[in-house]
Amino acid sequence: MTLQNGWGFALILLFPAACQPLEKEKARQNEASPVAEIVKMSKEELNAYATAYFASGCFWCVEAIFESVEGVQEVVSGYAGGVEANPTYEQVVTGATGHAEAVMVYYDPEIISYTRLVQVFFGSHDPTSVNRQGPDRGPQYRSIAFYRTEEEKRIIDTYIRALLDQQVYDRIATQVLPLDNFYTAEAYHQDYERKNPNNPYVRNVSVPRLNRFKENFQDYLKQEVH
Repeated sequence: MTLQNGWGFALILLFPAACQPLEKEKARQNEASPVAEIVKMSKEELNAYATAYFASGCFWCVEAIFESVEGVQEVVSGYAGGVEANPTYEQVVTGATGHAEAVMVYYDPEIISYTRLVQVFFGSHDPTSVNRQGPDRGPQYRSIAFYRTEEEKRIIDTYIRALLDQQVYDRIATQVLPLDNFYTAEAYHQDYERKNPNNPYVRNVSVPRLNRFKENFQDYLKQEVH
């Protein structure tokens, strides 16, 4: 794995598409589904895994990236970092709720460590960008590493210092925030990239971003996605 400054950010700016579903998709049922229903696992099965929470732009992209990583069992798209309870997608994309599009990562700590997930997070987006990732602009697309324990916060802070000390980046805009609540996104957002390969944003932004990640993190990938 090679840390690189400038992960192809200029490339995705060439595409004017945005992280917005097609009209026919927006018209679908807008209710969020319980996590157990989304991941098709019981509560007992879910409890067998640890969870980590990140925001780094459109959750369609971020979900696909983490799901390609060995040791990650499931990824759920949602909203976090704001004040609005039970927000809808339509509310979040206005930027007024304070929430960012985020993901909840279910992972097996015996296979992948939290430190490695932090490396995946910082290595798969532009952490220098304020309220923006590629063509997506607004606070709902800001970079956030959420923590639930002081140990997780220590790992995040340590990695940020290493990136700056090694001059991988000259600044880091990523917020490091305690996780207060994570609200599951609407059902049609889950596994969006896989289910909607012909969406213009998916073709022009999500897939190239995923492919850049795979190229730089080959040792982290599940065998079937090499």
